Formats: sequence, structure tokens, C-alpha cells
Amino acid sequence: MNLPANLKYTKEHEWVRVEGDVAYVGITDHAQKELGDIVYVDIDTLDKEIAQDEVFGTVEAVKTVSDLFSPISGTVLEINSHLDGTPEAVNSDPYGDGWMVKISIANPAELEGLLSAEAYGELVGA
Repeated sequence: MNLPANLKYTKEHEWVRVEGDVAYVGITDHAQKELGDIVYVDIDTLDKEIAQDEVFGTVEAVKTVSDLFSPISGTVLEINSHLDGTPEAVNSDPYGDGWMVKISIANPAELEGLLSAEAYGELVGA
């Protein structure tokens, strides 16, 4: 299983990559494999403030629809344009081109409560 060590993870299977005062957020490789092929991503929180653990969108897979939970509080600055139409990037490159939103980091201390790659791996049995 692909678990980049430079990312932080949530128990709800989102990942966070911090770059300065913003965070890129997506779903983990594990989540993508569990859900099956992602066929649609619905995110309507652009320019909205969201709280940690608040739903910022949904992903629709062949098997089910699943909520996306924000790992941190902040404002959604950008939604990945690769997600328009067929979100193949989520299926093929969840940690790269498959990122979903870019969020301003309102409370850096929240990052400390997220899981390391090792802890997330233990959670999902990797």
C-alpha cells in the first residue's frame, strides 16, 4: 500500500500535505481501493470556511457514495480542476494529481492531532 511518509492522515481516510500556510487534501490510496473506481466528485465548498471534521464534499464510486471530511479548519481556496468530469486522477494518482481541495490552515495545532503514515498504516492493517 502506498503511504507517503511526508503526509498526515485521518481515521476517515483523508490525507494532508502542508505547503506553507495551506494544505492539500485528498483521499488515501486505501480509501480509493475500498470504494472502487471513483466516478464522480462533488465539492461545493469553494471560498467557504469549514471546521475540522466537517463534510466538504462527497465522492461517488461504483459501490457507494462517501462523505469527505476536512482534516483541518480553514477556508477552501481551490478545488482541483482535474476532478471535473471523470476524476481519473483520484483513481490513478490519489497523492499527486488526485488531490481534492486546497485549504488555508486556520489552526496549525490541529495538524498535530493527525496520524503519521506509520500510525495510519497500523489503523488500516497495511
